[in-house]
Amino acid sequence: MEKTDEQFESLQRADRIVYPTAETKAAAYIQDYEAEYGRSIADPEAFWSGVAKELHWFSPWTKVLEWTYPWAKWFVGATCNITYNCLDRHVKTWRKNKVAVIWVGEQGEERVFTYGELFRQVNRCANALKALGLRTGDRVTIYLPKIPEQIVAMLACARIGAIHSVVYSGFSAPALESRIQDAESRVVITADVGYDRGKRIDLKSVVDQAVANCGTVETVVVVRREKPEIALAAPKEVDWENWLEGEQASCEAEPLDAEAPLYILYTSGTTGKPKGVVHVHGGYMVGTYITTKYVFDLKDEDVYFCVADPGWVTGHSYIVYGPLLNGATILTAEGKPDYPNPGRWWRLIERYGVSIFYTTPTAIRLLMKYGEEWPKKYDLSGLRILGSVGEPINPEAWEWYHRVTGGTKPIMDTWWQTETGMILVTPLPCVPLKPGSATRPFLGVEADVVDREGHSVPANAGGFAVIKKPWPAMMRTIYKDPDRYQVYWNTIPHCYTAGDVCRKDEQGYLWFMGRADDVIKVAGNRIGTAEVESALVSHPAVAEAAVIGKPHQTAGEAIKAFVILKQGQPEGRDLIQALKDHVLKELGKIAVPREIEVVPSLPKTRSGKIMRRVLKAKELGQDPGDISTLEE
Repeated sequence: MEKTDEQFESLQRADRIVYPTAETKAAAYIQDYEAEYGRSIADPEAFWSGVAKELHWFSPWTKVLEWTYPWAKWFVGATCNITYNCLDRHVKTWRKNKVAVIWVGEQGEERVFTYGELFRQVNRCANALKALGLRTGDRVTIYLPKIPEQIVAMLACARIGAIHSVVYSGFSAPALESRIQDAESRVVITADVGYDRGKRIDLKSVVDQAVANCGTVETVVVVRREKPEIALAAPKEVDWENWLEGEQASCEAEPLDAEAPLYILYTSGTTGKPKGVVHVHGGYMVGTYITTKYVFDLKDEDVYFCVADPGWVTGHSYIVYGPLLNGATILTAEGKPDYPNPGRWWRLIERYGVSIFYTTPTAIRLLMKYGEEWPKKYDLSGLRILGSVGEPINPEAWEWYHRVTGGTKPIMDTWWQTETGMILVTPLPCVPLKPGSATRPFLGVEADVVDREGHSVPANAGGFAVIKKPWPAMMRTIYKDPDRYQVYWNTIPHCYTAGDVCRKDEQGYLWFMGRADDVIKVAGNRIGTAEVESALVSHPAVAEAAVIGKPHQTAGEAIKAFVILKQGQPEGRDLIQALKDHVLKELGKIAVPREIEVVPSLPKTRSGKIMRRVLKAKELGQDPGDISTLEE
């Protein structure tokens, strides 16, 4: 029987369950997920209020949540500052001399900041911003490579109530210009150069081009990394070191309303025109604090390594704010996982005694391509918690990641978005895992899989992933475009619609099947791209795959797959047929690609997400639209 347009076909099944070790479970903050989750959903305001009380507030809230659909305010009437909780709270304790940030450059150079030193640097930068006349509510664009100054600048803005807009340093001049113009930034903080796979990236010239058309920009601050130093055009352009020189290392954190904007982050554009997502101090602080603590079971002795860049939301929430709120030691590294060789991240894990490692499925599949001999060269025994973020992780990559790191470390497969601010669906260390599933909602988060009218669909039926109640770290609006914000809550009645297709199994585990925009309709069956890609990658010859739908006269759409092979794998007709036979076995006839093309690379954003619309446009001879976010 043909499916209707409102139904999705889920073809993937998995029966392997990985149970936490006794050691992992005993160490976890949450011992009984079911009981804790039940309590948090029965009274979410009491749960979130309890979490908030673990943090510092200048004045208390009069109401936990004010919900006027679709607009939310959390901790109404309270005043706070996220940087007070990231820094001041720790420097008043023994953590003053604890390492906060370890930074490793692409060439192996190292810089280390204690909480005391980070506190002083942030205060100097905050005072320097004030000296430029910046005040609460002013916008600052940060266009820096992954260097410590990026973290310092973000925290300094937040400290005085200025709103930071971090733009990933790989963006083109037009993309940077549009973001500066939309935010109407008064200051841009950049660097002379960045480094990528040994190449020198001239960032200053990109900023020069962008700022030429941005009348609001009064000052450009430049971190000069190279010798001899580039010339700067005074008085508009100033050197970072000179700018901070002489500034006091003391600057009180500005008491701000809990709903005061913290940052604007422009989405990467994979779904069209970038949107300026607005997050605020209070709720975002509470959400990122507790998810970092519970999901990663973060303890004082841990060394936490997240491979993201603060130019993306994962870097905001889980390199900068969440870990610092918890007083963590953070390792952050400039450069790619396979440069100068595929052992780079494994070597860093060994060298710095990393115990928590948070990466992406894209990076895992890249490292899979080089084989298991690379991780085997290093001592990874210090690892105890692993994480995955950015897109669904296919079971084959999950199993590889699990195996090469020792076979006992739980993988926290996290699902969330720029718009959500914090992790929403995830395992906790105490929860049994199913490779490929993001597991269950985080405490206090009510997630479901529904049809277009908002009705829950049966177990294992595909539908739309939604969140049914507000959560503290949710975005508050789209900057200058509140109507666009409301679309998230109005697409399906009274639900936040994430734009992802999902299924929920009999145990309530959530399996994400891809973006709703990427669903392919084959002979009446609506198939998620992630499932077909996962089946392809489970073949031993394939490192990575992307699939698209092409118009087909009788079937409506036909599946075309693009695959990257592992090193040393031969191409040819026999392999193509073997891949088709493999998908047939894994998913059934309906999911077998009509065409399979072997390619050397796939179009990705710099955060690692495959841009299927670019593949499809090229295949159909259409305009791919904005491709400024492409990695290459």
